[in-house]
Amino acid sequence: MQELIRILMTDDHPMIIEGYQNTLLSTKKPDQELQIDTANNCDESIEAMLSSIRREEQYDVLFIDIKMPPSADGLFTSGEDLARHARKILPNSKIVILTMFNETYRIHNIVEDINPEGFLIKSDLTSSELASAFQAILNHPPFYSGTVSKYLKQTLTSDIYLDDKNRRILYLLSQGIKTKNLAEHIDLSLSGVEKRKKQLKVIFNIEDGQDESLIKEAKKLGFI
Repeated sequence: MQELIRILMTDDHPMIIEGYQNTLLSTKKPDQELQIDTANNCDESIEAMLSSIRREEQYDVLFIDIKMPPSADGLFTSGEDLARHARKILPNSKIVILTMFNETYRIHNIVEDINPEGFLIKSDLTSSELASAFQAILNHPPFYSGTVSKYLKQTLTSDIYLDDKNRRILYLLSQGIKTKNLAEHIDLSLSGVEKRKKQLKVIFNIEDGQDESLIKEAKKLGFI
């Protein structure tokens, strides 16, 4: 009896998606049938998720690249936002994070926030590892690639963990939104925004207090 596995792959590089597809299709088990849909941006990915719910054919596995251009409405700014949304609307789907980022802080943040069934660093990835990871994620999650496992074992003297509102503030600041206007884009008062900005500057060790320095450091660590 064939096992149908529904998959959604979200990555803004079509050639990368094609490579993933070819690997999974050529290495699947004989009793597995893979139905693979693809999305190249946040909006396409969200629509595919919603469509699967409407059809009552929800995805079993979601492959999500972290670095994605924002959605048209600006509410989704990365694959992290997509994954968080998927947790709410597709609670039974297994989430596999793929990223080029390999900073310890960013890895810990994603694991704490999303707790994905799979977490793969693209620079670690070979066809055989992707094939092994896929089967492990289906049957015995989680599966973390070598770099992820190494960083998770490290003891950090100062974990950086950012919630949704803090990430949103960083993103809006990076888009040139002034502090006085941030409250229009996020569910916080102006005083609440200012308090969080102060906290962010402490977290990122910004000594000069400048927004530009905060944005630069957040980008360097992969949070924007």
